[in-house]
Amino acid sequence: MSAAKVMEISAESPEGFQTAIRNGMEQASKTVENIKGASVSVQKLKIENGKIAAYLVDIRVTFVLQ
Repeated sequence: MSAAKVMEISAESPEGFQTAIRNGMEQASKTVENIKGASVSVQKLKIENGKIAAYLVDIRVTFVLQ
């Protein structure tokens, strides 16, 4: 039997939501082993001077404990 844990991470990109998600997952996979899934729980925009400055995401990452 295995047990899993869910953690939430935040990431951002000036290019778009997909890039923010990719950046967050690449960083998470550098320090967390056995990642099995992820879901985006929040998408936000950072606005500066009436324009989009950054795309921000909160990601719930599921990984199996050893």
